[in-house]
Amino acid sequence: MNSTMTPQQLHARLDDLTIIDVRSPGEYAGGHIAGAHNIPLDQLQQALPALHAAAERGGLALVCASGARSQTACDRLAAAGIPAVTLAGGTSAWAQDGRPLDRQPGGKTVWAMDRQVRLAAGSLVVLGLIVDLFVPGIRWISAAVGGGLVFSALTNTCGMAALLARLPYNQRVNAAFDLRATLNTLRG
Repeated sequence: MNSTMTPQQLHARLDDLTIIDVRSPGEYAGGHIAGAHNIPLDQLQQALPALHAAAERGGLALVCASGARSQTACDRLAAAGIPAVTLAGGTSAWAQDGRPLDRQPGGKTVWAMDRQVRLAAGSLVVLGLIVDLFVPGIRWISAAVGGGLVFSALTNTCGMAALLARLPYNQRVNAAFDLRATLNTLRG
């Protein structure tokens, strides 16, 4: 099985695959592929037994907003012996291909995590430079953020995204997110 699928390939196999959306509950509520199960990337480890059971019944396809987090999830699943594919370009590519995204009733639209990271990182850099005009040496905060972004790119991980995912607006947007119920469904 290829490690990535295009939106067209995924659409053709929707009946054969279990779709796992690894975004935060807030992002998921804002729009997801119909039938997708929400297991945030930071909850993936505890979901491994349920994902293994689901993979034994058929293939797994992982999605996120752009494909980066779902590729990370695929790599983690592969290390655990669970085969999975990722949607190249994520839900953004899915929507650009003209495919619908389901939205949960009352689900608030939350910015994609990469957009949240760009806002937070950019704000910290600008703030560090401005405050440095009054408190010399604070610009090192800006340098640290820049170094963190380089590290993030080199390792394909993002500590800032992990922190932002824990903020209240990225968590339970509505009562529909219940990881335990999702895992029970996947166990079959």
